[in-house]
Amino acid sequence: MSHRPTISFLLCALLLSAVLLPAGQAACGSPQKSARAAEDTRSAKKIDVCALLTSAEMEAVQGEPVKETKPSVQPSGGFVMLQCFYRTTTSAKSVSLALGAPDPAKPSALTPREFWRKQFHPPEPVEEEKHVAGKAPKKAEVDREEELRKPRPIDGLGEEAYWVGNRISGALYVLKGNAFFRISVGGEKDESVRIKKTRTLAQKALKRLLANHEQGK
Repeated sequence: MSHRPTISFLLCALLLSAVLLPAGQAACGSPQKSARAAEDTRSAKKIDVCALLTSAEMEAVQGEPVKETKPSVQPSGGFVMLQCFYRTTTSAKSVSLALGAPDPAKPSALTPREFWRKQFHPPEPVEEEKHVAGKAPKKAEVDREEELRKPRPIDGLGEEAYWVGNRISGALYVLKGNAFFRISVGGEKDESVRIKKTRTLAQKALKRLLANHEQGK
């Protein structure tokens, strides 16, 4: 199985839930877990994703303030994506953020945490039969491109965080509890700078999200 995540269908925006379950907890089962899941979905509905980042924070990272925010909600299989597009003065420098949270209408469906596990921790593929003659040049080139697109671990964010991208574009994914978020920035060609910028914004959004969760208890 390729390590290239099908998370690509989220490439418009993605960020964390106020629902913070202990790591490794199952999505369904006991009454206690069901009650907790119900609380998670109610909390998710109350989150204003566009309020997770301020115009001042955006200007500090992108060099321009936010001129407009465009929130949206989109079903994604068994969960929902709460999205926000932060448009800056220069459109190319805009930022997208999205939160994958449990869907209140589908409490028993695939959870964000389960989805994350499938994308970033898939079963090891069966080793293919090796060819004595080696790989054809074209196949080797494809393999190199796939290698570049493999998720790269980013330390110090949430329970787990990965950078997924290539030389042209990319996004930072962060898992916390039964939710995950995605954030990407525009207007920067250097991948290392894009990673640094998304990490800075993710740290600020995560702190605000955790505060939101504590107030909602």
